[in-house]
Amino acid sequence: MANFQYIALDSKGEQTTGVVAANTDAEAVQMLRGQGLYPTQVVEEGKGTLAGGAGKKKKKAKKGKGAKAGGKVKPKILMIFTRQLATLIDSGLPLLRGLNVLGKQEPNPVLKATINNLADSVQGGSTFSESLGQHPKMFNKLFVNMVKAGELGGVLEIVLKRLAEYQEKAHKLKGKIVSAMVYPMIVMFIAVAIMSFLMLFIVPKFRAMFSEMGDGQLPLISRFVFGFSDWMLARPFFLPNSVWILFIVVGAWTGFAAWTRTKKGRHIVDSAKLKLPIFGDIQRKSAIARFTRTLGTLVTSGVPILQALNITRDTAGNTVVAGAIDKVHDAVKEGESIVTPMSGSGIFPNLVVSMVDVGEETGQLPEMLLKIADVYDDEVDGAVTALTSILEPIMIVILALVVGAIVFALFLPLIQVIKEMQGG
Repeated sequence: MANFQYIALDSKGEQTTGVVAANTDAEAVQMLRGQGLYPTQVVEEGKGTLAGGAGKKKKKAKKGKGAKAGGKVKPKILMIFTRQLATLIDSGLPLLRGLNVLGKQEPNPVLKATINNLADSVQGGSTFSESLGQHPKMFNKLFVNMVKAGELGGVLEIVLKRLAEYQEKAHKLKGKIVSAMVYPMIVMFIAVAIMSFLMLFIVPKFRAMFSEMGDGQLPLISRFVFGFSDWMLARPFFLPNSVWILFIVVGAWTGFAAWTRTKKGRHIVDSAKLKLPIFGDIQRKSAIARFTRTLGTLVTSGVPILQALNITRDTAGNTVVAGAIDKVHDAVKEGESIVTPMSGSGIFPNLVVSMVDVGEETGQLPEMLLKIADVYDDEVDGAVTALTSILEPIMIVILALVVGAIVFALFLPLIQVIKEMQGG
């Protein structure tokens, strides 16, 4: 039995070195994997040195500009990487060489360091799925398990293509939802910013202009606007009320964000999202599209149904939907059909339940799930387009009414003064 020096990565992706006793280097690799380590280099003492590997690591770290492997990157960047890797492997390039090629040309420093890390791990004897599992922040369970299924079935390039397509459609769907939700918030923010500017800087000047007129002589809307402006500029506790309003809003938002991170708070918010008028329907349809596409992609790639349901539950994005998926998982585990718990959840419409039922009966459940996802993607697209077209004129009218009311309140006393001067 000989001693083998090694360089390995732990579950967090941190590099570690040491010595292990084994009969062969292959046995040393297996022992290290049993300890939860992922060896990148194993050398028998007296027959080699790890200095070359260390130098290689340093060189790669320099190329990555000090970026740490395994951090988060934008979904679009990860989607492009997946598509490029699938294309290279489909062209006949070995996995290790494909990773090296992508690592050299990747402009994102975090992804570049991660790709180099993956290449070292694969070269050290780890499978690609094991290497991906070392970076959970970048590659979620869906990604890792699909790659694992592709490796076992010998269809890695096909699975990577499906992953890229899934990421593209998920990214497109998310973009539609964000555009529908963000637009009203932006318009409301602009309305509040304009109103605050007018109240703090413009209204006080008009207030001074009409200081000789008593409050009884001012129109009602002018008295209200001037009074609100005076209140915003008042300093009851060293700072103007406008600053205290800002502190209260920021504090309330921070507290609300912290509350939504709790289990109970997240459940209440997710439940409320599904019950909102108009927006709730979009949220429900997008959740169904995400569930069916994820589950269909996993099952089509060869992932067992129970494991696929677990992964789908973790990536549902809504705790209410995740709870419904959990019930489906429990029913399937007991040998039941997935249709019964789906119909009793109150989340999935009759159309979805019926299509899943047909898919189970005909043995084409994965294909049926992907068809449902396509249908609901189109419905979300149509709903978002319709909502945006309705919201645009409504928000513009609201903004015009707010600004117009303030301007009307400022100039109404001026018109009244001019009339009095003409009458005199």
